[in-house]
Amino acid sequence: MAINKVFIKGNISSECELKQTTSGTSVCSFSVAVNRFSKDPAEPKKTDFFNVVAWAQKAEFVSRYFKKGSGIVIVGRLENRDWTDKQGNK
Repeated sequence: MAINKVFIKGNISSECELKQTTSGTSVCSFSVAVNRFSKDPAEPKKTDFFNVVAWAQKAEFVSRYFKKGSGIVIVGRLENRDWTDKQGNK
């Protein structure tokens, strides 16, 4: 049995973009910034950014009650997607 579950706690770093699929299902896309802390106080703070996609009722909930800068906790699964630009670069 494979397990693919992630927990992300951070702040929304882009405006939530709510769209509808051709079948009418709501889809909300946004990114979440998560600070990564170090034990060494002299080391500069680092931030990781995660792209998030919420579907259906969760998409509508996020777009209605959250905005850029809001704190949020995400529980879901991790998917890796490829993207290719117009020049053929991945």
